[in-house]
Amino acid sequence: MEAFNKDYERSIRDPEGFWGDYARTFYWKDEWAPGKTHSFNFDRRKGPVFVKWFEGGRTNLCYNALDRHAAENGERTAIIWEGNDGEEQRWSFSQLLAAVCRFGNALRNKGVKKGDRVTIYMPMVVELAVAMLACARIGAVHSVVFGGFSADALAKRMVDADSDLLVTCDGVMRGAKMVPLLQISNDAMDLCSKKSHAVRTCIVLERLGAERVKVPRVAGRDFDFHALCAAEPAECAIEWVDAEDPLFLLYTSGSTGSPKGVMHTTGGYMIYSQATFSHVFDYTPGARKNANDVYWCTADCGWITGHTYIVYGPLLAGATTMMFEGTPTYPDASKLWQLCEKHSVTQFYTAPTAIRSLMKHGDEVVTKHDLSALKVLGSVGEPINPEAWHWYADVVGGGRCPVVDTYWQTETGGHALTPLANVTPTKPGSATFPFFGVECCLINPETGKEVPWSPGNVISGHLCMKNAWPGMMRGLGANAKDQARYEEVYFSTYEGYYFTGDGCRRDEEGYYWITGRVDDILIVSGHNIGTAEVETALCGHADGSMVAEAAAVGVPHDIKGNAVYVYVTLKAGVEGTAALKADLRGTVAKALGKFAAPDTIHWAPALPKTRSGKIMRRILRKIADPGIFSKMQATGDRKSALGDTSTLADPAVVDALIASREPVAAAKL
Repeated sequence: MEAFNKDYERSIRDPEGFWGDYARTFYWKDEWAPGKTHSFNFDRRKGPVFVKWFEGGRTNLCYNALDRHAAENGERTAIIWEGNDGEEQRWSFSQLLAAVCRFGNALRNKGVKKGDRVTIYMPMVVELAVAMLACARIGAVHSVVFGGFSADALAKRMVDADSDLLVTCDGVMRGAKMVPLLQISNDAMDLCSKKSHAVRTCIVLERLGAERVKVPRVAGRDFDFHALCAAEPAECAIEWVDAEDPLFLLYTSGSTGSPKGVMHTTGGYMIYSQATFSHVFDYTPGARKNANDVYWCTADCGWITGHTYIVYGPLLAGATTMMFEGTPTYPDASKLWQLCEKHSVTQFYTAPTAIRSLMKHGDEVVTKHDLSALKVLGSVGEPINPEAWHWYADVVGGGRCPVVDTYWQTETGGHALTPLANVTPTKPGSATFPFFGVECCLINPETGKEVPWSPGNVISGHLCMKNAWPGMMRGLGANAKDQARYEEVYFSTYEGYYFTGDGCRRDEEGYYWITGRVDDILIVSGHNIGTAEVETALCGHADGSMVAEAAAVGVPHDIKGNAVYVYVTLKAGVEGTAALKADLRGTVAKALGKFAAPDTIHWAPALPKTRSGKIMRRILRKIADPGIFSKMQATGDRKSALGDTSTLADPAVVDALIASREPVAAAKL
């Protein structure tokens, strides 16, 4: 920790020197200009908000992730892939490089140029990583869309990204269920055409085969992934790009109805993804102790965790990374631990949701497997509760593995608050301290001022960052076109600061504890869900003829962290039936994906609003929360439970909601 503290202080005091030295361990076709290691402005009063790193430098992330390692030790395993039904593939760095080159050539032959956007809608197959790396190699900008999203959601993201080329798959088995990705893709492309956005090329990976997926192909538009690659050479010229050229767009939920296309650029993201991976998971490139390490992150590449800690961070470090197509409980609840034993996994990174869901199956499904190879355990996606932390450390890790509880966002690009394995003393439930280059502070939402901390004191507030770090986002939308929204969402709440949207507590020893979102984003099973997106889908049901108004909130859930609880006000003459609830859940599932479907729908004759018309969501959250509601019912003290209701236009609305409150129960689609 003494060495870490010394390096951390340098990263804050001398970012030019600290990150400049680190960046020079990578290959640069041209180094950045002197004095241009970084520049930024977070204060809108001083001009447009911007962040730049290694300006003028030219490099290529794919070259640094593959070519360098293939030249040094091309037979080293880059990716271990485990399929849904037990299939296994091992790809060396040389094999992966050849596949990436072939697909990069195929994209170029389909007219893809530097800066063009390529949408990728695929399951967790190696070809997904191949497509991402191929885009990076030729300077195209990839936009990976999670395979659980609906046709509507996919179409919205393609239109926003101005993407006219889609890479997809015929279908995938998710557990025992088949997901028809090509049919969903066809529906999405039809929706794009209705919005005057034609998709000219669709490249389809045949995963299940025509016998199982009977979806017709469109001549002149649809092409077979492997057939295209087979016709191409295994060498592909590298597009050397500027450090600030876009690398990828990744869409995340917004507090308004439309998702935000977070844009990351090449140089800074490349440096930061490798730095966080290597330091947090104690993986030193070239170190003898890491020679046989197998790292496994169970996330999906449709989310930022898969980008940074399945594909880019590990491969840039020359690590062996695992990709898993299946689910944690198929065919049974020991699947993850069976694979850890099979592949002698050393670093294991998963979500609190998965940990909590597997805890309920008991210790024996874990302890019957040999997990002695494990050295580091990681947690990602949401704060982990102490009970799950201890089970993870003691049962899975055998009491010998450090647990790195990481806090970060799509927007941060990599870990922002995190322990370093075998360095940081940890506390169950705390993300501990900022990573190199990240300077945090807590701001009092009432005053808008920083809350000073000193040893022995405990403070709380909104978590903000005071400076720029290499991996942070550069803007929203293709070519950062949504500058006004970028500044409004992240830099307007507190002038001169990046606002994370999260509350935080800092304890007497300086440790940071994330207390949850303070805006209208729900984290459900590790997925960010915008309440406005759910509400928009509900109000659009049956062409808007059923639902007058809706308000979505999150309630605590033992497994998912949060469950979606929705208050729905129906239009006059519409009856609130069980069948209508099922239809409404299906509407949200179709619009966003099944993971976003409400667990509970509460018929609300009206919603509690202030005299200015603003919905009082804090009251809705408290009525929905089973713990708060039960206490309120037991004591009869509504004022203490709900707080001040004097500003409501009609306080009687609260009484009606309490009287009609429904239990929180998981919905089955």
